[in-house]
Amino acid sequence: MRTPNRGMKKAAAAVTLGTLAVVASACSSNSSSTTTTTAASSPTTTTTPPIPTTVIPTQPANSAIAATVPAAIHSTGNLIVGMDASYPPSEFFASDGSTIVGMDADLSTAIGQTLGLNPKLVNATFTTIIPGIASGKYGMGASSFTPTIVREKQVDFVNYFNAGEAFYIKSGGTVFTDTAQLCGHSVAVESGTTEEKHAKEQGAKCTATGKGKVTILSFTTQTEANVAVSSGRADVGYVDSPVAAFVVANSNGVFQNSGAPFNLSPYGLAVQKNSGMAAPVQAAVNLLISNGVYHQILVKWGVQAGAITTATLNGATS
Repeated sequence: MRTPNRGMKKAAAAVTLGTLAVVASACSSNSSSTTTTTAASSPTTTTTPPIPTTVIPTQPANSAIAATVPAAIHSTGNLIVGMDASYPPSEFFASDGSTIVGMDADLSTAIGQTLGLNPKLVNATFTTIIPGIASGKYGMGASSFTPTIVREKQVDFVNYFNAGEAFYIKSGGTVFTDTAQLCGHSVAVESGTTEEKHAKEQGAKCTATGKGKVTILSFTTQTEANVAVSSGRADVGYVDSPVAAFVVANSNGVFQNSGAPFNLSPYGLAVQKNSGMAAPVQAAVNLLISNGVYHQILVKWGVQAGAITTATLNGATS
């Protein structure tokens, strides 16, 4: 999950999942460490994932819910949503390189309309979104965030989806089903994610027990992590389960799923702490659940398995 440990994406070009352009990216390694850090160069991409043709209807403003939007946001007429658009099917760029599409994009748009606001989706580096919400730059963050106790001290979360963690590999590669199998292998992750955190924790265990170093390749975008796996630089990719499934399904056989999803946790929409924005966003999501639009959005992006029945607030346990 994309838990903001340092901040759980931003591609100038579209994410390549179908025809992958395999590019060698510079990467530093330290044999005494469990971690190998961020690639220096971005991959070249040539295609975008297929975008479903289902059109989500424009939502009418709900006057009762809209009336509860804090004045600071209501007065602007806009809901500015920060998201890192390199994480399909949640949020990514369409083929024009500027339009953000995906599950989170559709849901954020529907939420904004329900609140009587003009939704404006803004691409941002993942680790900058939470600080941007705290500063008032963004009215909401929708970027596959996993709520944590630490982050709930900075923002409030409206939980709207359930996801797990998963592995994916280059087709025909070594199959991974558990983090314990990472000992002695290289794993590609996106910086700031729960997967990066868990890979580091497993790396420490592997080193302590003499089972071999875990080489962690951390990237600023999921796009780069995908290329690391497809090029063979990483033995396995480690990402949220809906993303892994989407990556594999749209890779033209380049990737395969590796084991079943694990560590199920919610995704949360982030809003400024104690700002009064959590309640209207929660109400909007629950309305979209009850009127079927939420389900329509999830089905459009093939992620209905993660559907919830009621949006809740905060509640992180770790």
